[in-house]
Amino acid sequence: MDLNEIRQQIDSVDNEIVALLEERMKLVTRVSAYKQRTGKAIYDPEREQALLDKVGASVLNPEYKEAIVASFADIMKHSRTYQASKLEEK
Repeated sequence: MDLNEIRQQIDSVDNEIVALLEERMKLVTRVSAYKQRTGKAIYDPEREQALLDKVGASVLNPEYKEAIVASFADIMKHSRTYQASKLEEK
């Protein structure tokens, strides 16, 4: 397999990731609305750590674990920022 073929496969996976992240953000929007209605804090460190632990445990190749867990930590950080911006709009 040549480099262009590998990059095409990466592009395909990236498109799937984008679609899934967009779906996740739709759900984050719903979480934000719920938190606003109930007065719940945006940041829930116990929930986030539990999610990171679950992600880490589900990674099959240990060589990828650190990078994947860090990626999810970034996703959650950006989700919190988005939630905060939605709350500011109200």
